[in-house]
Amino acid sequence: MAEESSKAETPVIIKKYANRRLYNTQTSSYVTLDHLCEMVKEGVEFQVLDARSGEDITRSVLTQIIFEEETKGHNLLPIKFLRQLIRLYGDSMQAFVPGYLDLSMESFTKNQEAMRSRIAEAFGGGSQALENLTRQNLQMFERAMQMFSPFGPRPPRAEEAEPRTNGTAEAKPSEEISELKSEIEAMRRQLAELSQQRK
Repeated sequence: MAEESSKAETPVIIKKYANRRLYNTQTSSYVTLDHLCEMVKEGVEFQVLDARSGEDITRSVLTQIIFEEETKGHNLLPIKFLRQLIRLYGDSMQAFVPGYLDLSMESFTKNQEAMRSRIAEAFGGGSQALENLTRQNLQMFERAMQMFSPFGPRPPRAEEAEPRTNGTAEAKPSEEISELKSEIEAMRRQLAELSQQRK
């Protein structure tokens, strides 16, 4: 039993050759980016290695899958998000971004079913609920990106209107992270309540 569990947790090794072909070592067959995309959707863990050097190139292949999906017209990433993300490369806040994005996506995934129910409700009972949900998500996302982006104006909050004791009106990153966590938690509670109401 422990052996089966261990096998399930071991990622499938995909080798990428110089001719750009991808080889699934588990099924002993060549695969395409579309196959890897399906594996991701099915929750199958895999690791892509350069066949010659043995270097782990999983990140670049996953990025390539996203690029291919965007090219097909399955637009998921807003232009504003992409611009802000590019600005963060090489910035002092770059190290904090992966952790924050992981936290945000983990929270989104946990609440996916509740969100689906809420969206279904919105389509069944008018567009107002869907508009409110969209507005809430956009506001939280924009606040998150503004916190990490050193460029562009950020609307002042009430507590920032008056100078602080050190003479600056800018909030510390730790304070903004706490506020964002509070907002995520509030949204999680609200989605949980809506999910309970449907039961």
